[in-house]
Amino acid sequence: MIGPLWTKQKSVVVGLMSGTSLDGIDAAIVSIEGSGLAAKAELLHYSSVPYDDGLRERLKELCTIEHSSVDLVCGMNVYLAERFAEAAIEAVRSAGMELDEIDLISSHGQTVWHIPEAAADDPLLVRSTLQLGDLSVLAKRTGRVVVGDFRPGDMAVGGQGAPLAPYGDLILFRHPEKGRLLQNIGGIGNCTALPAAAGPEDVFAFDTGPGNMVIDQTVYLLSGGQMSYDDGGSWAAQGTPDEVLVDQMMEHPYFALKPPKSTGREVFGKAYAEQFVSLARARCLNDADIVATATAFTARTITEGYLRYVFPVCEIDEVIVSGGGAHNAALLAMLQQQLPEQAVITSSVLGFSDDAKEAIIFALLGNDFMHGVANNLPSATGASRPTVMGKLAFP
Repeated sequence: MIGPLWTKQKSVVVGLMSGTSLDGIDAAIVSIEGSGLAAKAELLHYSSVPYDDGLRERLKELCTIEHSSVDLVCGMNVYLAERFAEAAIEAVRSAGMELDEIDLISSHGQTVWHIPEAAADDPLLVRSTLQLGDLSVLAKRTGRVVVGDFRPGDMAVGGQGAPLAPYGDLILFRHPEKGRLLQNIGGIGNCTALPAAAGPEDVFAFDTGPGNMVIDQTVYLLSGGQMSYDDGGSWAAQGTPDEVLVDQMMEHPYFALKPPKSTGREVFGKAYAEQFVSLARARCLNDADIVATATAFTARTITEGYLRYVFPVCEIDEVIVSGGGAHNAALLAMLQQQLPEQAVITSSVLGFSDDAKEAIIFALLGNDFMHGVANNLPSATGASRPTVMGKLAFP
């Protein structure tokens, strides 16, 4: 193995995150001291650049077999890299900093397709994943060294390439006495179980299923494209969930899979939400009830995942929510109602921005790549061994 690419004990890294919600680009400027599990991270600045409605809809098309195309994939790979570069540059400027104060940019990229398990009927559809946002373009536009495309490294050693956040969750949130569940609710929900005084071998994690993805698309459809999300959960709060329909939706085979497991927009995306709305209409639900049911479905996917796979093996004191779902009061209330023995709080209560957490984690992943430190958690992804994930682009 090649040695570390740098020996900096302190670095300033811009972490870039664009998730399955397709809502925009998060940029976190992070001061990192050390590396690996001993690293200390301090958020210096956070900003977010939303995708406009047109781009969001094109990305949704890109994430469907029926409407995608090789020319759109090719063009979007560079187009998104330009947007990532603009987001990084703007974050640095708004922080009152200069680009030459930045040691590294670490980009997750935009996931458009994810195959965690090989297809049984096509030998070419092997386990694989695709994130767009070309690293070379990002490096040339910013003049900074760039690390990205992390997931394939984990998949190359037998993992599912997801979830990757548990590695950062362990660094940021492990507690000597409390068992904690870190629940990120982006487009997809993913959880990390951290037993009290957890070490790397004690952590386990999995994608719980759709997070905001079905809620957001449902709101978009019901509003005729005028709304892209349920602000604060206010629409859901006006309705009553149809628990019979929620039960029906929970019959999806994904929820019966044992961890490690991961999913994405290719399973719970636009077509899935359209089918859900059709089922809800057939049951004569009004719009508020439909949004409430979509929200209740997300809550149930999360809590059922805990009941099946976490609570039987791990004592949990706190559920810490981050991501866009942390702003949905209706969703948080449902989670607390279904988890009476745990405190449901948001990461902001502990001093970490609800929106910036994943961008901070990708800054940590990039920093460890530069130090030559393994930055995956086999207990979370199913990989055969720890490995250094990422690829490097020079300006």
